[in-house]
Amino acid sequence: MFIWLRSTLPQFASYLSSFKTDPSKLATFTCIAMYVSYIPQIISNFSGDPVSPLQPLVAMINGILWTGYGWFKTYKDWPVIISNVPGVVFGFITVLTVYIH
Repeated sequence: MFIWLRSTLPQFASYLSSFKTDPSKLATFTCIAMYVSYIPQIISNFSGDPVSPLQPLVAMINGILWTGYGWFKTYKDWPVIISNVPGVVFGFITVLTVYIH
């Protein structure tokens, strides 16, 4: 394991330093993390304590608009598309589980 860690650490450090030169990677990562944070709300919905559907609904609409923006540009803006598709998926699932649990 130590050999694997020693060989992987420089690659990981290089990946982290790429955030300085390409902020879209950091923005993509944080946007995905923001949408994945809906998982506890989905679990809460299934456990019988539903959350308000307003915020995930607005986040889903926001994800749809940004995904459409990235998709319909002359040259597809993949960081925008990739980072907002989870918002559509997790926002939809969260709103759906508010009413169906």
